[in-house]
Amino acid sequence: HVQLVESGGGSVQAGGSLKLSCTASGYVISPYTMAWFRQSPGKEREGIASIGIDGSTMYSDSVKGRFAISRDDARSTLYLEMTNLRPEDTAMYTCAAVEREPKATLLAVYRYWGQGTQVTVS
Repeated sequence: HVQLVESGGGSVQAGGSLKLSCTASGYVISPYTMAWFRQSPGKEREGIASIGIDGSTMYSDSVKGRFAISRDDARSTLYLEMTNLRPEDTAMYTCAAVEREPKATLLAVYRYWGQGTQVTVS
């Protein structure tokens, strides 16, 4: 099955930027719609951005206008460019993939998940 590995997390001051990456190990991501989720202690997991096989994108209201999702299918890598970060963006960020969903979606049951990368904003 698809193995996803995130990187790029870290600590940053409010107002700063980070770029997360999610690479599929040994697989191509082109057949999958991809998404980023996040979860902080005591809160439910939140879907924040998705990009479809067709290149369509979708964002949660909490990140719209600040975060940008993109994909490089040739490199089997998904990205999340995060700008104007706020303390409330502090969370574990995880990428996920789903098959047979041509368009961006945060409502599908994602099948493949990475381990996550921590983002801390102070």
